[in-house]
Amino acid sequence: MKMKNKTYDILKYIALIVLPALAVFYSTLSTIWGLPFHDAIPDTIMAIDLLLGALLKVSTDAYTKDIEKDLRIEVDRSDDSQED
Repeated sequence: MKMKNKTYDILKYIALIVLPALAVFYSTLSTIWGLPFHDAIPDTIMAIDLLLGALLKVSTDAYTKDIEKDLRIEVDRSDDSQED
């Protein structure tokens, strides 16, 4: 699965910054203010974050594989062992 750079960057920002911050924010406020589902909501957010992270990893691996295939260069090292 490959995605466009902008889509990848946005999803990566959401996975690395937004979702973990949102989970901690709700968890903290629910403890202070007695909001409902103080465990379930942060756990759900982090489960979504884990899934998003896995999808981003699959995308990164597909992209890296294509780059490595395109950049593969064969080097003839038979002359390296000979001295002048």
